[in-house]
Amino acid sequence: MPYDSSLDAFAAAIVDPDRPVPAGLIGPDGAMSERRFAVYRNNVVAGLCDALSAAYPVTRRIVGEEFFAGMARIYVALTLPQTPVMLDYGAAFADFIGTFEPAMSLPYLRDVARLERAWVEAYHASDATPLEADAFRGIDAAQLPSMRLALHPSVRVVRSAFPLVAIWQTNIDEGAPGFIDIHARSEDAYVARPLAHVEVRVLPRGAAAFIEALAAGNTLADAFESARSTDARFDLSQTLSMLMNGGAIIGWVKQ
Repeated sequence: MPYDSSLDAFAAAIVDPDRPVPAGLIGPDGAMSERRFAVYRNNVVAGLCDALSAAYPVTRRIVGEEFFAGMARIYVALTLPQTPVMLDYGAAFADFIGTFEPAMSLPYLRDVARLERAWVEAYHASDATPLEADAFRGIDAAQLPSMRLALHPSVRVVRSAFPLVAIWQTNIDEGAPGFIDIHARSEDAYVARPLAHVEVRVLPRGAAAFIEALAAGNTLADAFESARSTDARFDLSQTLSMLMNGGAIIGWVKQ
């Protein structure tokens, strides 16, 4: 394989030990320094793997240190950072897990990683002031269906066919995780940081579709229809109360 001095070749060589040292990299003696580049490569790869380990502690605990280290190493080899901000790295890790053949025996693992990513994004989201719980008292009820609600920047929803929040909760602490029947029920997770701490909770039936519709800019009426089409048992009053009391609503627009 011929040497290539482009930045792309340099970046690819950083995570691929089978690639040659990029042209132009020389040591103090003026000769190409494979040893120095190998040390630099190992440091970069180790740093990226450490970033994944820190961002996905529950995923790591479920599969174990050795399995996670191997999985992370393969992800790093396939996925270079797109920005200099390490917080952004690993955004596609959950999607990678969903295609990683050795992890297929844990069908819920991808959703756990999605929840952990949502937690990180919520934690670092912009601050905003939630509305007071009585903010809607002076609004004409006839205007409510056409209103569009503004959600707190930290609000995230993670849908899952598995008891996702229960799996996450039982593995987030250092104690021995308890048994969970992964086929017992499905759980959609709500993640938000309206104040100082990130909150994770199970959403009521249909609420995930409702929140996603609001986040997309739909009116309350349209969001309600989206939720009801997902689950006819959707409770609008319960969900709105949860969002208001949880500090998830920061404003509205009336048409």
